[in-house]
Amino acid sequence: MKVLALILSLSLLIITHEFGHLGFAKLFHTRVRRFYLFFNWKFSIIKAKRFDGKWHFLFFNATTPKEWEEKEPDNTIWGLGWIPLGGYCDIAGMIDETKSKDDLASEPQPWEYRCKPAWQRLLIISGGVLVNFISALLIYTAVFAHWGEDKLPVRNAQLGYDYSEILVDEGLQAGDIIYAVNGEEIMDFDQLQAKLVLATEPVLTVKRDDSLVTVSLSKDFMGRVNSERPKTLMTPRSPFVIKDFAPGSAAAKAGFAVGDSVVSINGEAMASYTEISAALAANAGEKIEVGIYREGVLKELPLALPSDGKMGVMLKSPLEVFDVEHISYNIFQAIPRGISYGFETLVSYVTSLKVLFTKNGAQNLGGFISIGSIFPETWNWYSFWNITALLAVILAFMNIIPIPGLDGGHILFTLWEMVTRRKPSEKFLNVAQNIGMILLLLLLVFANGNDIWRLIKGMF
Repeated sequence: MKVLALILSLSLLIITHEFGHLGFAKLFHTRVRRFYLFFNWKFSIIKAKRFDGKWHFLFFNATTPKEWEEKEPDNTIWGLGWIPLGGYCDIAGMIDETKSKDDLASEPQPWEYRCKPAWQRLLIISGGVLVNFISALLIYTAVFAHWGEDKLPVRNAQLGYDYSEILVDEGLQAGDIIYAVNGEEIMDFDQLQAKLVLATEPVLTVKRDDSLVTVSLSKDFMGRVNSERPKTLMTPRSPFVIKDFAPGSAAAKAGFAVGDSVVSINGEAMASYTEISAALAANAGEKIEVGIYREGVLKELPLALPSDGKMGVMLKSPLEVFDVEHISYNIFQAIPRGISYGFETLVSYVTSLKVLFTKNGAQNLGGFISIGSIFPETWNWYSFWNITALLAVILAFMNIIPIPGLDGGHILFTLWEMVTRRKPSEKFLNVAQNIGMILLLLLLVFANGNDIWRLIKGMF
């Protein structure tokens, strides 16, 4: 089921991405020779083209008949390959992975990409990224309109909150729950953060352990918020409840199960993910005893912790553990919520990439196995569309990175041309394209190699 969900999700993302390129190409009367879902090395599962007033089809075909190429050349050959690793839109006169140097040796023609004005080429090459991100916003809008949204009321986070360094310096402690601001009771999490920022020298009523205390924020509070701009002022402390296992998971090998709630490390009681993850990192590479609750029964399991200090598990979110409040949206309410959530997701993803630049960051890279593992084991449309929207945001951002071989590389060279009025030579673009493709293939091998290595380690 995970494999099916992954292939369907990636197929939708590939089709919408390539349709973005095709749409702008057709708008500017640029020929698109082929449009493929999946790669067709050696042969295609199916090919189709319309000419002579009707559709023509070929099945399990290795070579395209000459008449297909010559008749009505403005019409696109549509195909389905057999290698489900991507797809492509073969735009005439464009230097990309579908062409060799000989394909561009002929005299440039007015219907080719290379003959179009720079601003048109910029839109053609940006179309995939643009459509992917718009698709994500549309999916999020549809999800909110159909399923609504679950929010966690402030007091329902029973383990309290972790606070930014700014609020810790102001006197708040991990586990505190803010009940009121300037005497006004606050139940909504978003409203609470807004009140903290907008109130003048706010006085907080805080539940700490079993008592209520008062914390007054200083005049310097907002100055630090404005200068440091923390991503969030506070986050709910979540219990460490296993939802699923990553490929090659050390925890799965040690006998942990979905639903287990970790409550201690080496006999020391711990309640939240924050404490437990810190303890795991401190014991990286060691053999430890992990206390868990399983179906209400307290147990201890030995665990040989990998050198990265991670158990190899995915956890339930606070929304899946605590009591939540359901919010329904009509379509007019869902549109702005879907758009804002899409941008929030993009910012959150870009921010999370900083982990790649840490000491063990490269070890966190994963390929198709890692991507597939985030889908649930049983079919769930809500999860499928949420994950597909997230992948659409990721695909849009990754393609905008200015690396030759990606859309971002073409965009960079086109913008350079528009600024300098000098077009890079086709020889330079060919070399840059080849270097970029080699780097991307190496990254693909490395990421999927990480997945395979984690699986192998999990077997022994």
